[in-house]
Formats: sequence, C-alpha cells, structure tokens
Amino acid sequence: MHGNLLKIIQGGMGVGVSNWRLARAVSQLGQLGVVSGTGLDIVMARRLQDGDPGGHVRRALGQFTFPKMAQRVLQALFVPGGIPSDAAYKPFGMHILKDKRAQAELCIVSNFVEVFLAREGHANRVGINYLEKIQLPHLPSLYGAMLAGVGVVIVGAGIAVEMPAVLDLLAKHQAATYSLHVRGAQADTDVQAVFDPALYREETAAPPPLTRPDFLPIISSDTLATMFLRKAKGSVEGFVVETPLAGGHNAPPRGTLHLTADGQPIYGPRDVVDLAVMRKLGLPFWLGGSYDSPGQVQAALAAGAAGVQVGTAFALCEESGLLPDLRRALVAQAMGGTARVSTDPLASPTGFPFKVAQLNGTLSEDAVYRRRHRICDLGFLREPYRRADGTIGYRCPAEPEASFLAKGGQAEDLDGRKCVCNALMANIGLGQRLPGGIEPCLLTLGDSFANVGRFCRPGSLDYGAADVIRILLG
Repeated sequence: MHGNLLKIIQGGMGVGVSNWRLARAVSQLGQLGVVSGTGLDIVMARRLQDGDPGGHVRRALGQFTFPKMAQRVLQALFVPGGIPSDAAYKPFGMHILKDKRAQAELCIVSNFVEVFLAREGHANRVGINYLEKIQLPHLPSLYGAMLAGVGVVIVGAGIAVEMPAVLDLLAKHQAATYSLHVRGAQADTDVQAVFDPALYREETAAPPPLTRPDFLPIISSDTLATMFLRKAKGSVEGFVVETPLAGGHNAPPRGTLHLTADGQPIYGPRDVVDLAVMRKLGLPFWLGGSYDSPGQVQAALAAGAAGVQVGTAFALCEESGLLPDLRRALVAQAMGGTARVSTDPLASPTGFPFKVAQLNGTLSEDAVYRRRHRICDLGFLREPYRRADGTIGYRCPAEPEASFLAKGGQAEDLDGRKCVCNALMANIGLGQRLPGGIEPCLLTLGDSFANVGRFCRPGSLDYGAADVIRILLG
C-alpha cells in the first residue's frame, strides 16, 4: 500500500453496518475507515424513499460527476418527507447478467455517494469492501466508488483474482469484463459481465482523472495468498488474513467437514495460516478475527503483520449503522456475560459458514425462522446456473421452496437457509415492510463479541470509534 501502513483496518461489515459515518470517523482518526459495498444500491434507494434524513444523499449527489444521472436517480426514488411508515419500499429488480441501465446507474451513484460521504471533511483514505459471492454488481459499483476517490478495495467471500486488472482498466475509464461463476457451466462456457464507462458518460462532463485504488483480498490460507499472486493480472498491495473467529462469512474448513455436537464446523491445523509464508511474500498483511485487545494488536505486529482488521468492536459502536436498540441489546448481553455467537454452516445461502449472534426476536431463533414466509425480492445471493437449454437462470436456497426446486435445486439444500439479504437490511432499519410486519433481523458478530464491554464508557452501553482505537492502540 502507498504511504504509511495503518495499524487498524475497520472491517467492511454487513449491509450498511460499516456505513459512511463509521468509515469517516475511523479515517478521521488516522486509521483506515471502510464502507460496506454490499447492497449499496438498495440501501441508497431506501434512504431516498425515507426522505433522505439529514439530506446527506442529496448533498453527495450534488457533487456527482454526471448530473443528469444523479437527477434520474432522484426523480425515480426520492420521496419528500418519506413514504408512510407502513408502506413497502419500491422494488427495483434483482441483478442479472445483463442489468438494465437504471440498475447499473444506481450502482454507480450509490457507491459514489457512500464513499463521498465517508471522505467528506478530511484528507485521509477510505476503503470499500465487497463480497466476491455477489459478483453481478461489481463493475458499475467499483466505477462509482472510484469516481468518489476510494483509496482501497477489499474483497472477501471468494477469490477475486480478476479484480486487480479490472481496477487498472476502470482507472483509465476503459471497458472491463468480469468472469462470473455459473453453476453447471461447461468447460468451454465463458460467462462475463461487461461494463464500459464510456456508455455512461455525459456530453458536458469530461471524465475526471482517477487514481487506481490499492487492492487487498481477504484470504484464509497462505496457499490462497500464493495462488493469488501467481494468477492475478495486476498489482496486489497486501492481504487481510481472516481466521474463523471473524464475523460474517467464514471460509469452510479445509478437508472433510466435521461438526461439533451443536452443529458447528470444526477447524483444525490445516486452517491455520502459516505467517512465515506470508512474511516471505513480501507484501503487508493484516490479521482479522478477534484481534480486539492491545495485547493481540501487539502480537500481530510482532508476528510481522502491518496491523489488524477489527470488525465486531466497530459494529457495536455508536457510529455503526446497526439500529441503536439492537446495538445496545447486544452490548448488554456482552456486559451481562450472556453473549453467544455460533458458526452456522447452513444459515447463509452462499454455502459458507456464517457467524450468527443469538438475540431474541431475530432469525437466530428457530421459531422466528419457521414463522417467516419465504420471500426473495432482493436476490444478491442468488446463484447463476446453467439451464438445460444453455441459458442462465438464478436461484437461491433461501427463496420459496417450490421456486427453488422448480429451478433444479436440491431439497436437502433448503432447510436452515435464511434470507440474509432481507435480514441484513432490517438490521440497519431498512427492512422491507410486509403486511404482517417488518422483515426480521439476523445479526452477525465475531467471537470477540463477549469482550466489547471493555470499550464502553463507565455506566453506559455506548462507546465510539475513538474509544476502540484509543484502547486498541494503548
């Protein structure tokens, strides 16, 4: 990475948990603030339908590179004063291989807005985090973030070997392609997303010069790091090394999957990253997964890491996008010694193990999960698959059972799968309003959840990003 190496990278968590407020607070304090790039198009669309509280989205849109595009988004989505509290949010269509222009524009604009707001008022760098499991919106999303001057791109939940070359092309406003994983595709099948910035340029606005952001893939093994450097066409500036103690999606255990008595994956020696190999690669790396104390930060530095990635501690601070009541309920659990996080091998439609924090009234309760009527109206985690006639379809094991089975899905893949897309929107107060209420939440935190009380102010369930950084850096 260019410039001084930062000791703390704030995790790019959830949908809107690592929002622009959190990333800005962390970057202003001299560390790397990171916004979550997951589902930003829907997040911004719903903020605008809620009336854009505080006017932040509209302020950022006023600085957007292409004014006509910004105006189209506003006209389509902004509701002065907000929609009624019991009214459903407007559907905007699910991503497919060839998105409609309006969907691509929403990706460009929303990523610009989030990064712009995170960078506002300071000169330090800001990063953005994407999930490789959500490939379809990658190209327009990256371009929008780069138009806003994003400094670092971090990608997890998959091995994004094509990302460095894409960043090189988009930095020059050149067309880029991205290979998509399609279940059942034949060996000679070449399925690619295509994005050409020239098609979105406006006559009156010359494209601004762009700086190519640094790229940090998230990896779970030294073998993957070595493979990445061998296959990537374009520069890699470092790695984030995540252990199974991290929140969100974890890499599956290497080898045969074995479960504990309560159904959690068992990780073994093969899942331990050889830091000697990481040091020999000659690139900076940051360690992630319950690095939540000054001692652990120092241990990471002593092991040759440039620093640590911290998620859970920031997810539960005041600047986080989590609903305040949820955040405080979780902190109260930690303070009371009742915090519980489990690694669920079934919850996520991706097939990756997923950390679930237990909280009453959320999808972590089986009764809440069984009661929810299956709906798939966001579709970020849908998997493209090849139909018998060679065309591309999309399915998700968390969608309605009959629909999934009709698309060739297997019945054994249905049970336990949770609609992560809708649940994560609900975590930040943007859950879809249904006739029977609002979509239920599903919280994900790392194993360090039990220790967040160390950051709280005396007699309070609240703490800020500054408290986390102050304590971690001693």
